[in-house]
Amino acid sequence: MLAEMTIGPWHWAGFVFCILVFLAVDLGLFHREAHQVPFKEGLFWSGVWFTVAMLFGFALLKFRGREDAAQFVTGYIIELSLSMDNVFVIALIFAYFRIPAQYQHRVLFWGILGALLMRGLLIGLGAALVARFHAILYVFGAFLLVTGVRMMFGGDEGVHPEKNPMIRLARKFFPVSAEFDGHKFQTLLNGRRALTPLALVLLTVETTDLIFALDSIPAIFAVTQDTFIVFTSNVFAILGLRSLYFVLAGAIRYFRFLKVGLSLVLIFIGVKMLVVKWVSISTTTSLGVVAGIILISIATSAFISKHPPRT
Repeated sequence: MLAEMTIGPWHWAGFVFCILVFLAVDLGLFHREAHQVPFKEGLFWSGVWFTVAMLFGFALLKFRGREDAAQFVTGYIIELSLSMDNVFVIALIFAYFRIPAQYQHRVLFWGILGALLMRGLLIGLGAALVARFHAILYVFGAFLLVTGVRMMFGGDEGVHPEKNPMIRLARKFFPVSAEFDGHKFQTLLNGRRALTPLALVLLTVETTDLIFALDSIPAIFAVTQDTFIVFTSNVFAILGLRSLYFVLAGAIRYFRFLKVGLSLVLIFIGVKMLVVKWVSISTTTSLGVVAGIILISIATSAFISKHPPRT
């Protein structure tokens, strides 16, 4: 039966090849020249990547069955939701370094390419740990629960790239120019190769994504331990992150309750992983809870923004 098709090396290779082709076409054809990405263009590409992700989910439904398709969509929604917080942090990083709008897309492109490689390694490591020590899922659950509580009650600490150890290391071993050189990450400074501020921004974005990956990757293992579904849902969420940035970055102030929603998502997933031995929560139920929490937090944020309380 088609629904019982086994995922083999050729499926992995084909998926990775398609993603690389999409990225090459994106940078080489649609975004060859540095330009400021307007809201409508960001919204269009967000719709494109969401549609592609849903088509992939439909393909899973046809060839692997309903449960795998539901796991993919649930994992994708979780990863995409948690990526929203990453979007706002990236916006703060760009503001801190005063990155011109026309160079932001290039930083996000290479940042996302690095994030795909990094998450692939982390997913492989996580899958190996789960296969060898299944009880580590409880550790993941406790970690997500604590992280969700800290996110809900913790304050906004802002962005401090000067405290980033990778930035300090880069400045120690490489000269850094004070000026931008177009969209280049390297330039010549007194006859020597030097990093531009854009390279420091890219390094900051990569290390920031690593921190977010430590939250989001354990979360999807609550939905499935199928490495192919974990990887593909992560990839589609990351690919949509770049265009999502240009949609949401200018509207940060309208999402004041999104962090509360994301913290509740992490708490729910953490609890689900901790009680799985006694209470089984279906994939469909998890999808409904996660989607409901995010939609309610966004709707509440929008309502409060239009009807601010009197002071």
